[in-house]
Amino acid sequence: MKITHYIYSALLAAATLLSSCHDIPEYADDPRGNFEALWTIIDEHYCFLREKGVDWDAIHATYGEKVKPAMTREELFIVCADMLAELRDGHTNLSSPWETSYYRQWWSDYPQNYDGRLIEEHYFNFNYRQVTGVKYGILPQGNIGYMGYGSFTSIVGEGNLDAILAYLATCDGLIIDVRDNGGGNMDMVKRFVARFITERITAGYMIHKTGPGRDEFSEPFEYHVDPAPVGRMMWTKPIVVLTNRSTFSAANNFVSIMQYLPQVTIVGARTGGGSGMPFSSEIPCGWGVRFSACSVLDAKGNTTEFGIDPSEGCAVDLDPVAALEGRDTMLDFAINLLTQ
Repeated sequence: MKITHYIYSALLAAATLLSSCHDIPEYADDPRGNFEALWTIIDEHYCFLREKGVDWDAIHATYGEKVKPAMTREELFIVCADMLAELRDGHTNLSSPWETSYYRQWWSDYPQNYDGRLIEEHYFNFNYRQVTGVKYGILPQGNIGYMGYGSFTSIVGEGNLDAILAYLATCDGLIIDVRDNGGGNMDMVKRFVARFITERITAGYMIHKTGPGRDEFSEPFEYHVDPAPVGRMMWTKPIVVLTNRSTFSAANNFVSIMQYLPQVTIVGARTGGGSGMPFSSEIPCGWGVRFSACSVLDAKGNTTEFGIDPSEGCAVDLDPVAALEGRDTMLDFAINLLTQ
């Protein structure tokens, strides 16, 4: 999830405040020093320790016993990476010259629930349009528009959105498929949402650390989304947003905002979460550590770190047997919902 200038400035100010309020210890570039530096960075700056019920002191005791003076850098990396995995956070990574650790269980223990070729071949016969990161067209079943957006890292310009929505303007409903969308740029989230609202909305709230203590957080502050400027193509008809467990980070944020729009229904599986704005630091040996430092809540003040559920009665998985027959049961559910 890319940090916008506004959010980055807030985090930078918070980091400056933290460094001015307490002494910053120096750690040796040896196994013990690097381990302690990493543990302390998370202890003082990570934003979900309480929320996830993580006993960070107990984890220090468990993994600290594994740190030995004569261990190799690779052995130390494994211990540190395993310790970070206890956070169960897809935004938390440790990067060395030979590897970047990554917590995969936020999605690996769930069905994939998406097959891009299934849609391209059996619903569009490969006759769909594509611009930047969006595949779009009019589905042959009903008068329903389809937009598949694979990553919020793909920059979709205002003119691109105008062209897409103009092409789909005669449709009675719209499906926005963000399955397998791993996130990206939150400015793109606002750009998309702006086409589906008619007045300024409270998109959610942000909370950042204000001190090294585990309970030292700012008060939640609102962030908003405004409608696209006059003259832009807008969409106010019914929308279904399709999700799966690999809908993560900025894509998760998109779903958290869209769920409260009156014309929107969320269909599919619970999203992967990942609401923490990532921030980066470094330990003495030069390894980088990336972690969640700023919590993002939805418009009702609920955490979105653990994912967004589908709308009531709209949880559905991709049936693998039906997929072999050329049917995406999640997409079919969305089509039926919009054509009823």
